[in-house]
Amino acid sequence: MYQKKSLCLVFFLFTPVYLCLAAERNHDIDLNDYFSISFLTDCDSSPDGEYAVYREGRWDKDKNERNYDLWCIEISSHRKQRLTFDPANDDHPAWSPNSEYIYFTSRRKIGSEDKPPYDGSNQIWRINRDGKNLVPITRIKDGVDSFQISANGNYLYYQVSAEKVSGEWVELRNSYKDLEYGHGVNPYSQIWCLNLDDWRVEKIVDEDFVIKEFSLSPDCKHIAMITTPDDNLITYEGKSRIDLIDIETRKITTVTPADWRKNHPSPCGWLSSLCWSNDSQALGFSISFDGYPAEIYVAEWLKELPNLYPLKRPSFLTVDGETLRFRGKSRDLCFIGQEKARQRVYCFPNVRKGNHEELLTVTPGDVVVDSYSYSESSDQLVMIMCGLSYPQDIFIKNNANDGIERLTTINPQIERWKIPQISIVQWTGANGSPVEGILELPQEYDEPLPMIVDLHGGPWSASLYRFQFWIYGRTLLPSKGYAVFCPNYRGSIGYGDQFLVDLIGHENEIEVEDILKGVDAMVERGIADPTRLGVTGWSNGGFLTNCIISKTDRFKAASSGAGVVDQVMQWGVEDTPGHVLNYMTGFPWDIPEKYRRGSPLYNLNNVITPTLIHVGENDARVPAIHAKTLYRALRHYLDIDTELIIYPGEGHGLEKMENRRAKMEWDLQWFDKYVMKN
Repeated sequence: MYQKKSLCLVFFLFTPVYLCLAAERNHDIDLNDYFSISFLTDCDSSPDGEYAVYREGRWDKDKNERNYDLWCIEISSHRKQRLTFDPANDDHPAWSPNSEYIYFTSRRKIGSEDKPPYDGSNQIWRINRDGKNLVPITRIKDGVDSFQISANGNYLYYQVSAEKVSGEWVELRNSYKDLEYGHGVNPYSQIWCLNLDDWRVEKIVDEDFVIKEFSLSPDCKHIAMITTPDDNLITYEGKSRIDLIDIETRKITTVTPADWRKNHPSPCGWLSSLCWSNDSQALGFSISFDGYPAEIYVAEWLKELPNLYPLKRPSFLTVDGETLRFRGKSRDLCFIGQEKARQRVYCFPNVRKGNHEELLTVTPGDVVVDSYSYSESSDQLVMIMCGLSYPQDIFIKNNANDGIERLTTINPQIERWKIPQISIVQWTGANGSPVEGILELPQEYDEPLPMIVDLHGGPWSASLYRFQFWIYGRTLLPSKGYAVFCPNYRGSIGYGDQFLVDLIGHENEIEVEDILKGVDAMVERGIADPTRLGVTGWSNGGFLTNCIISKTDRFKAASSGAGVVDQVMQWGVEDTPGHVLNYMTGFPWDIPEKYRRGSPLYNLNNVITPTLIHVGENDARVPAIHAKTLYRALRHYLDIDTELIIYPGEGHGLEKMENRRAKMEWDLQWFDKYVMKN
């Protein structure tokens, strides 16, 4: 029998003793419990370090969606204050420099109002930290894209989108404006400055490019921008660059030289996470790739032109390229990184040219940090973090030598749930390499269990060592008596650069072997019943589900969500074709056999596994043509018990409450029929 872990010990690390002792875990988790969980994003510490603002999302049955409101917490007293209440999905909270106000974007709608700010367009709002005096700051037709408050609090810079027609066929395109064109109707971006004293506005940027992200320097002299010729993701991946505009002269300088991408492992990399040091002399950013490690760069102004250099991170650590920021008034550059299913805050101290090789672990231990923010006036770190027995909560770390303190219990109902046992398991994968994964088990059992293999997406991702209740199996399936096995197969992040790039050129091969060898290990250890196995996944997990059922008949049921069946088709229709080019290592016409080997389509004749297929109607990442092809092959030509579920209006992820409920209920009943009762 697999030994039960002590859940209370892990909970005790960040929780008052009375909570651990008082809560009797007597509640059997059900599907409905998923919709009782609040989700947190975007924590931001006030400049004075006394408060933090964060977004909390709750499911709204009447609206059939999750709505996010803003909350503020006083650090010293742990007192929470809800700031907003309307179903407007408030987002991107940012403090005023004096820590009095919070600016944010919101899509507020009042009745049949058709003029901003109450027409549902995305506008900038401001509210006092005590929840009073909610006022609209902008009333821009069609709304704003993003904004930033100046360091002195006098100005608000915001971005809007515009559109123009160009090219040879301008007259025809203007004559038939309702048609959709492949190119020639070009969006572009503008940046405006709003003076918060006299409420006058001034246009700062009006160029022929799309701005994906911008960042104002603390001295208010420059704006750094990630720019791209159009709004297509294929262009963003391959042609985006860093531009810098001098606000006074309006001169634009390109920070990343024309040949800058030549030294990268792939030409398809996207830039993100612009951040300035407090002295306005250093600009940090990252570049990320499908299949390769993300890298951090710094542009440092020693004279007039920037000196651009990469930071040397350890090869065992994977950088989350969306999380860079300089700490307070220092030159310490921080980010979230992954290592072996943990997600921590790391820091390059005192970054300067020639002094950037040291790396500090700010939050050591078995932690999973989703978001973080430093106050400007101290070393205080505010975080959104998970544990093994609870989802996201707000935590603080006051300085480098202090421990981590939990400030909130956002989901107190979970203290009585019979949560699964969560552990890390290891086995030997393809080529004799060590592989790890997450194993979730019911609280109590005394025999080998039916086991569902839950495959994460990406593959530039990983299953993390944390409590996670979501629509793909974790928490819910163990509550119904299943073991849930989540392999961090080859290509997963957090296991070193080599483990990551091993997948390049070997999809539908090396990672499948890693997974199947992991299943063998769970059977050999007496955890899994070999006659009752199922497999599920979404996105890349759906692709791997398709691969696995075309290679083996050992699984009694499968649930494939938004999964690729043919790599040539995927290259032709997805919104980020660089993903396929990287993993396949070339174009279909140059290496057709690699595309064939990487595609489960050509082995579907081997499938005997009853398969449930899910996909969003408007999925741009893995378009529904894959799901329809798989369904046609299995049901109409191979006579396999198959169901196809297309979710109206949904994209690559399911957003509507009832669609998530349907997905979970279909999976439960599918696995109950073919795996549990087998």
